[in-house]
Amino acid sequence: MTIADVDAIVIGAGVVGAACADALSARGLRVAIIEHDIAGGGATAAGMGHLVVMDDNLAELTLTAYSLALWREFVGQRPQRHEYSNCGTIWVAADEEELAAARSKAHTLSTFNLDCRMLTPAELYAHEPQLRPGLAGGLLVAGDGLVYAPKSARLLLERATHQGAVTRRARVTGIDDHAVVLADGSRLQARHVVLAAGTGSRALLPALPVQPKKGHLAITDRYPGFVRHQLVELGYIKSAHAASGDSVAFNLQPRPTGQILIGSSRQFDTTDPAVEPAMLARMLRHAATLTPALAGLNVLRCWTGMRAATPDGLPLIGPCAARRGLWLATGHEGLGITTALATAQLLAAQMLGESAAIPYHPYLPHRFS
Repeated sequence: MTIADVDAIVIGAGVVGAACADALSARGLRVAIIEHDIAGGGATAAGMGHLVVMDDNLAELTLTAYSLALWREFVGQRPQRHEYSNCGTIWVAADEEELAAARSKAHTLSTFNLDCRMLTPAELYAHEPQLRPGLAGGLLVAGDGLVYAPKSARLLLERATHQGAVTRRARVTGIDDHAVVLADGSRLQARHVVLAAGTGSRALLPALPVQPKKGHLAITDRYPGFVRHQLVELGYIKSAHAASGDSVAFNLQPRPTGQILIGSSRQFDTTDPAVEPAMLARMLRHAATLTPALAGLNVLRCWTGMRAATPDGLPLIGPCAARRGLWLATGHEGLGITTALATAQLLAAQMLGESAAIPYHPYLPHRFS
C-alpha cells in the first residue's frame, strides 16, 4: 500500500494518533499516519505518563475507567515494554474537608467497581512515610498506574504498521474535504481524515475550541523507594480544570527507574516552551510542603509541555462539521495518555457504525457548535 491509496489519514503520531491508527488498521482500514516530528513526541513525551481514573463528572469517569481497562489489556504480560508500573494512586487529604472529598470520591469510584479504599493517617504513613506529619488520611486507588508514553506510542504504531498502516514524515499545512495539504504543496486524499495533533490541531482549524495549557515537570536522580505510589493532593482536581490563572498542585510519581517525577503546574495565555524559573520554583516548593525530604533530592532535568484543553475539560472525539470526512481526536488536556486507547475505540466505532463500549455522545465535537 502507498500513502496515495488509503482509507484514512491520521494527522499526528503522538499516543492518541498512534492509538487511532492502530484501532482503524485493526478493523481493516488502509491507514496513513502523517507526523512532522518524531513519533511519540510533543505532549506525549512531555507528560507524566499516568494512567489515572478521574471523576470530575460522569463522562470523565466513564472514559478514564474504560481506557484503563484497555491499557491493562494492551500492557498484558509484558509490562517492561511500556515501562509500566501498577503503582496505584494515593489521593492525600490534608484536613477534614479534603477527607470528606476523598470519601465522596471513594463512593463514586466504588459504583464503577473500581478498587479503592480509604486510609487512616496511620495507614497513610505506613504506605508513604515521606509525607509530612499531620495529614488527615487519604484514598488509595489501586488500579491506577503509569507508562513511559513515547514507548507505548511507538508500540501502537508498530502494531498499526504490522496491520498494514504506512507512515510519512511531513508537515500538514491545511485540511480540505476528504484531504490534507502538505508543506510541499502536495494534496493527499482519503475518505476519512483524523486530526489528532494536540495543541497543533488549532493551527489547522483555528475555530476549534482548544487552547494550550502549559505545564512544568521535573525529575530527580534515582532514589528507589522514596515514594511507592503516585501521590496527588485533593486540591489537584480544582487546579487541573481551572479555566484561567496560573496554578500548581502536588503530584509525585515513582518511576520504574527509581527516579521521582515532580508535578504539576498550569499556565494559560502562553505558548513559550521555555522553563520559567519562578513557576518551577513555586511548583517544587509546594511539593516539598507535602514531602519535606524532597527538598534534599537532586533534580536532574526540568521541561515543559502544552496540554490541549477544551472549555469543559472533555476531549473532542467524533466528526467535525468544518470539513467533510474530518474526525477529531484532540482536546484531552492532561488525560491524553490515560484516555488514548478509549478515544481510538470510540472514534473507530463512530466511523464504522459499530456499537461502542461506552456512550460517545458526551465527547462529540458538535457540543461546541
